[in-house]
Order: sequence, then structure tokens, then C-alpha cells
Amino acid sequence: MAILTILYILVFVIFALVGYAILQIKLFGMNVKDFWSFIQANQILDKLYNFAKYYEKMSTQQQIIYLAEAEKVFDAFDKVPNALWEDEYDKYNEVLSKYKDIKMLRWASN
Repeated sequence: MAILTILYILVFVIFALVGYAILQIKLFGMNVKDFWSFIQANQILDKLYNFAKYYEKMSTQQQIIYLAEAEKVFDAFDKVPNALWEDEYDKYNEVLSKYKDIKMLRWASN
């Protein structure tokens, strides 16, 4: 019986923490879906940042994939306040710079 009571308390605490997190996201003026896409975009940003160092060696198909993934990241970052991602600003700026370079190279080649 004591184990069951502890289990109920733990489940209640978990739901309370999730509810509190959702409340904080809502109070910050965001949707939970936008926040979740921001978290996923952060992971993509890290990959793109590492990949951006070698963008000149990319094939046309890799450039297209890079551009598409970068646009997803930019859209997700635009939906959240800047205060959330100020730590990632340098990576974001580097990815944006490479994005612009690739766009210019593709535009110049056409």
C-alpha cells in the first residue's frame, strides 16, 4: 500500500511539473508547439554549424539540403523570443552567413 501511495505521489509530481512547464511557456507568450520546434531546431543548428565549415566542398544536392534545413532552423528561431537563444547567436550567425554564401553561389551559377 505504501508503494502505491508513493507511486501516486510521483505521478502527481510529474504531472505538476509538466503543467508548470507548459504554464511558463504560455506566460512567456509562446505556443508549446513552437517551443518544441525550437528545441528540435537547436539540434539541427548544431549539426549545420559543424557542417557549415565544409560547405565549399558540398555537392549541389548537399547545398539544397543545407538550405532547406537552415530555413527550418530560421523559421523555428523566429517564433521564439531572442532571449531564449542568445547563447546560440554565434552558431546562428555562422549558419546564416553560410546560407547567404550558398544562395549567392547558386544565384551566380544560374
